[in-house]
Amino acid sequence: MESSDKPKGKLYLIPTTLGDNEPLEVLPISIKRVIEAVDHYIVENEKSARHFIKKIYPRKSQPSLKIEVLNKYTEPETLPSFLQPCLEGMDVGVISEAGCPGIADPGADVVRIAHQKNIQVVPLVGPSSIVLALMASGLNGQNFAFNGYLPIDAALRKKAIKSLERKSMDSRQSQLFIETPYRNDKLFKELIKTLAKSTKLCIACDITLATEFILTQSISEWQNSSVDLNKRPAIFIIQG
Repeated sequence: MESSDKPKGKLYLIPTTLGDNEPLEVLPISIKRVIEAVDHYIVENEKSARHFIKKIYPRKSQPSLKIEVLNKYTEPETLPSFLQPCLEGMDVGVISEAGCPGIADPGADVVRIAHQKNIQVVPLVGPSSIVLALMASGLNGQNFAFNGYLPIDAALRKKAIKSLERKSMDSRQSQLFIETPYRNDKLFKELIKTLAKSTKLCIACDITLATEFILTQSISEWQNSSVDLNKRPAIFIIQG
């Protein structure tokens, strides 16, 4: 734990939209106020982050922005330096590629370091596809688990699907997971072949967009349905 007489800046976790819609349709005005005031950012993708900042606050001076990139290629040993502005009394904002920073997102790594350095972490309100999908699913919202991506290998994936179904049955726990959008249709076919006919499956895609689709059915019902999920960001939820 680090201590200092000099007041530290705060680390703001700034949610973004889940797709190409108007930011202030789904984000509160508090995000605009923070972006107006903050010049230091830690982002997953610099180009999209700059575009987002410009849409939220067009008068923001782009050359004044100090941006550090945090993604799967970032060297872990560089992360503490990203928070140096906070130690010097300046606020820093974390912007994910979509949705809420720190949730299925590399921003969690820098948040953990902020706690170690006694930097106040301030999460701002915004859309989370995980929470919104669960809200709309009708499945168990009191006991649930988010499992990220399932294995790519076919045999391991089938094993993982059956394991999540058993866990759901044993503990009445909703099981959430995601897939790379261009592989959604393949995953859907594997789910309806692997899961028991009585198991419930919710598919929630394009959340908050005009093309939003959210539907919960049993596997037997899904076997008689067709849905195009190709290249559409989606959350899958099962409950045995």
